[in-house]
Amino acid sequence: MKIKMIAGAVAVAASTIFVSSAVVATGGVCPRGTLRAGQPYTNSIAECNIENDTSLMDTVKTIINVIIGLIGLASVAFIIYGGFQYITSAGDAGKVKKAKDTILYSVIGLVVAILAFAIVNFVLGSFFS
Repeated sequence: MKIKMIAGAVAVAASTIFVSSAVVATGGVCPRGTLRAGQPYTNSIAECNIENDTSLMDTVKTIINVIIGLIGLASVAFIIYGGFQYITSAGDAGKVKKAKDTILYSVIGLVVAILAFAIVNFVLGSFFS
């Protein structure tokens, strides 16, 4: 009985591997709605959402935008933290001032991040397109 179960499990595993490798290896045409719609792919359908030509400037722009986005996210997190400090200050003047300063500096950081994002995209788009 155990031998039949093991043989069955091996047969199912082998057929799954055979069928999946045959599907992946055949290639095909990228479906509509993907970045490379209508173009052929060779190994996997995942290639359909990968851009063919990415220049160095596109890569640099993406990296800079991610960093600026993380800075903006940190600013929003500090605004929330400052609001929490303000709510839990219980009227203590020192804690209220600290919370207001946290919120103020976080808003300034968010504005700087948004302006940096706009300036970087404008400069890279203007000079390197």
